[in-house]
Amino acid sequence: MKAELLTRERLVLSRRAFVEIVIWRVAAAGAFEHASLQVPRLAYIANQRCVLRFDNEAGKGDHKHVGEREVPYRFTDVDSLQSDFWTEVKKRRRGK
Repeated sequence: MKAELLTRERLVLSRRAFVEIVIWRVAAAGAFEHASLQVPRLAYIANQRCVLRFDNEAGKGDHKHVGEREVPYRFTDVDSLQSDFWTEVKKRRRGK
């Protein structure tokens, strides 16, 4: 499967927290569900642990990790994904 890296960013939020955003465009759909063929991974890391991660894995499809839990997430487009992700990051940062 051929893939093109669209975005790879690490945004430092504080001395102990950062966000990593990685989005690939995949040439063939294969096991991935969405027609856009964009495979995202957005993660919020705080105190050296993954607090929140939205991603897509072959065989699992779109989902998010909230702490230790894995729950379904319906991917529609990258803009909505990023909006949903940042909304959840802000909620968790307010609760610190």
